[in-house]
Amino acid sequence: MDAPSWAACAITCLAATFLLLLLLPGHLRRRKLKLPPGPKPWPVIGNLNLVGPLPHRSLHDLSRIYGPIMKLKVGYYNMVVCSSADMAKAVLKTYDTAFAYRPQLAAGKYTAYNYSNMVWTPYGPYFRQARKIFLAHLFAAARLQSFEYIRVEERRVLIRNLFEAKGQPVNLQDHLLDLTLNVISRIVLGKKYTEKSESSSIVSPEEFKKMIAEWFVLNGVVNMGDFGPWLDFLDLQGYIKRMKAVSKKFDRFLEHVLGEHEARRVGVEGYEAKDMVDVLLQQVDDPNLEVKIERDGVKALIEDLILGGTDTSAMSMEWAISELLKNPRINDEATRELDSVIGRERWVQEADLVNLPYINAIVKETMRLHPAAALLARFASRDCKVSGYDIPKGTRVVVSAWSIMRDPEYWDNPEKFMPERFIGNAIDVTGNDFELLPFGSGRRMCPGYSFGLKVIPTGLANIIHGFIWKLPEAMTREDLNMEEDPGLINPKKIPLVAVGEPRLPLHLY
Repeated sequence: MDAPSWAACAITCLAATFLLLLLLPGHLRRRKLKLPPGPKPWPVIGNLNLVGPLPHRSLHDLSRIYGPIMKLKVGYYNMVVCSSADMAKAVLKTYDTAFAYRPQLAAGKYTAYNYSNMVWTPYGPYFRQARKIFLAHLFAAARLQSFEYIRVEERRVLIRNLFEAKGQPVNLQDHLLDLTLNVISRIVLGKKYTEKSESSSIVSPEEFKKMIAEWFVLNGVVNMGDFGPWLDFLDLQGYIKRMKAVSKKFDRFLEHVLGEHEARRVGVEGYEAKDMVDVLLQQVDDPNLEVKIERDGVKALIEDLILGGTDTSAMSMEWAISELLKNPRINDEATRELDSVIGRERWVQEADLVNLPYINAIVKETMRLHPAAALLARFASRDCKVSGYDIPKGTRVVVSAWSIMRDPEYWDNPEKFMPERFIGNAIDVTGNDFELLPFGSGRRMCPGYSFGLKVIPTGLANIIHGFIWKLPEAMTREDLNMEEDPGLINPKKIPLVAVGEPRLPLHLY
């Protein structure tokens, strides 16, 4: 072999060896990965054919087959589903920083100002700063206490409206949404922007409720474009079109809110905050912020505040009353406690809650069986090992709170509504007990949980204490529909209609 041929051969061999050195470690690493068990995926769609319109139920059924940690292929992406308290603790506590990220889905892009709110923003300086503002300034105990008078006044409006029904069937979902929306509007925005008599109102109450409901639906749908880049631009289901439409409506409303708040601060030295938007604006104007929050970010955070306490709180109360109508014995026990502790001469106040263990147990049991956050979505920012299984970087991770809170390993008769299970039980909903996660846990835990724990129990207690609730004539407990509707918070498929007969005088409130 002559010298040029030998040189060419040597170069070719070196190139081939170098290529093998690049490819072989990755190949071996993939081959050696110990991945969780799971169903065999189909080409292109993966296991999407196994996920129905209620994803939390589909994943729950699959977990019964493949165990508390399982791997799915959802279109183009890998997903790991964790459905036991131990798995949840690993994801949400042990490796919290690794899993504190969210997958970048279309909902976050189109309904949250390009991932600018607390729900969808990536974990990092912006997220930590926004969360600090929420916890230290917006949901601080003193701040929430200062707004108690608003919650009292709006409960009075609810009770008066129920009295005016005069024993006729009422759509309780509508009344509960009015309560929570009015409370949130006044606390966050400073007034009822949606009130019909408000001359500056930019949206009707009905339209605003529809906007909120649409937001929750679109943030909980299985959008095919999220599972395959080749499907995204096609918008086969029309969800992205709807996301853009509802986002446009919210933006118009939020610009109006910001304009009014900014106008009343102009030229006023030492302006005193009157609502949460004022507080938020004061915080984002701080020149010492690590990351500047732009105008779209401000609107996204206001959106968080509005949405976080409306449908979720109303939905929890509606599910609770539905369960009481299904279980008259539990309703009777709750009434006995209220009569014993509160008496028939007054209504329930927030300060009474510490003396109402059975009411609090009903709230916990409702959140266990009907959580607003059935699935906690995460994203692996680095390679991790959970329960001996490899979770590669880039994997979408879902903690199935819905499955965990129905796990017979932790709960006797898990499908049965049994508030008694929480009497004398120290387990709580604040993210430290991983078998009960209605608000999540870790860095991504809902920052407004303390607000919900003021609105829901007191509202529910007064509805029970002040009225005898019955189903409409000719309707039995067996007829009461307890199915869920698809969406982020899984509301009742059919709104609750019931008859409330007053058992306390209205003038005592």
